[in-house]
Amino acid sequence: MKNNTINEKEIKKFSQMASEWWDPQGKFAPLHKFNPVRIKYIKENIISHYNIKRESEPLKNLCILDIGCGGGLLSEPMSRLGAKVTGIDPSEKNIKIAKLHSKKNKLKINYICSSPEEINLNKKYDIILNMEVVEHVKNVDFFIKSSSKLLKKNGLMFVATLNKTLKSYIFAIIGAEYILRWLPIGTHDWEKFIKPSVLIDYGKTNSLKLSKLDGISFNPILHEWKITEDKSVNYIAKFTKN
Repeated sequence: MKNNTINEKEIKKFSQMASEWWDPQGKFAPLHKFNPVRIKYIKENIISHYNIKRESEPLKNLCILDIGCGGGLLSEPMSRLGAKVTGIDPSEKNIKIAKLHSKKNKLKINYICSSPEEINLNKKYDIILNMEVVEHVKNVDFFIKSSSKLLKKNGLMFVATLNKTLKSYIFAIIGAEYILRWLPIGTHDWEKFIKPSVLIDYGKTNSLKLSKLDGISFNPILHEWKITEDKSVNYIAKFTKN
């Protein structure tokens, strides 16, 4: 049987919510709040890595692959920064929403219903985004391997996910899903959370060297997310292809 990373249960779950991707008050409201810090982090690290000097469209001519792109919440800002963006997602409903929204905003983004192991474009990318996706796939090692194959030498891969700690269970599941109702109950499965050390090992075996590891924390007073040193719940890793 051919190896794959598609978790049918997860695809069904996100497909059912697909119409709400661009509603800042809907089921993806936490991602809308989360998005500015993700965009800033990705942009600044790309600019630093490629030593980019221009302020207008700083990501121009860079090819980005957004894996598990959903409705396009990251693909669109990357496109506005000048990048040539391809967004892939195994949910046809997500891709349909993403295509409609980008067309409405006159953005040229190549959206494809696929997974990293199945996509066949004979192309490699400067940057790969795996943001809030590895906790929803099966066989994370194979997922990272498939993603790495699509990355150019010296290219960057960003992986944002949830740490497997007691604190992440309390905050991300009990707090966010059951108490605050930020997310629909069942959005996350703690068993699928992944420790940074495990993710780093998967990277090492697939030609990816860790360049940076940061925590992402929510500030309840300012009601915003920020990059911190606390990696116990959410964290973001930047890998460079050997």
